[in-house]
Amino acid sequence: MEEKRDQFRLISEPMERPMERCRVIQERDIDGNVIEACQQGDMSAFQMLFEAYKDKVYSIAFYFSRDEASARDITQQVFLKLFTSIGQFRRDCEFTTWLYRLVANACTDEHRRRRRFVSFDDEAGVMNMIERGSQEENYIRRQINDSVRAAIADLKPKLRLPILLKYVEGLSYDEIANVLGCSKGTVASRLNRGHKLLARKLAPYRGALDSG
Repeated sequence: MEEKRDQFRLISEPMERPMERCRVIQERDIDGNVIEACQQGDMSAFQMLFEAYKDKVYSIAFYFSRDEASARDITQQVFLKLFTSIGQFRRDCEFTTWLYRLVANACTDEHRRRRRFVSFDDEAGVMNMIERGSQEENYIRRQINDSVRAAIADLKPKLRLPILLKYVEGLSYDEIANVLGCSKGTVASRLNRGHKLLARKLAPYRGALDSG
């Protein structure tokens, strides 16, 4: 295990390779052959995997924690877990679904460690209803923004994660269910509960949101 940790540190540190310096590894570069190579211990294949998904994992972690240090810790834990357990991936689901599951678990673990509320900006959801306007309107909307952030921060992780996966990552109900290891009905129920809690907390701003 310690040997794998050392190998992971080498992969996760910034690396410059003459042949790859100008090439940016993207998600579309990852296919079944790369995954299989990772499972066989190919370090260069895992380097490709890390480069392709590190920004996505960090983004989710940061949206959840709103703290750069925590987001880095979560990202490191996700890829360490991925590195040590990729042999368990059986292709019974999409690789990204399996990866999201690792991220969701790491975020939940981080929340348990911190034992305090964290926040993220739901820029892809409620926030995009707010348009530009006069200075007075912008001031009011900034107040609404702050209230939305506070309301989301008050949601429990089991309600916050489905909202993040749906409105930030754009996952379907089925995909969220696979990530969280629950039924589609449970996903719908948690989203519904989250929506109701947000609506209740944001009730004083309902008129401003509707007019925006």
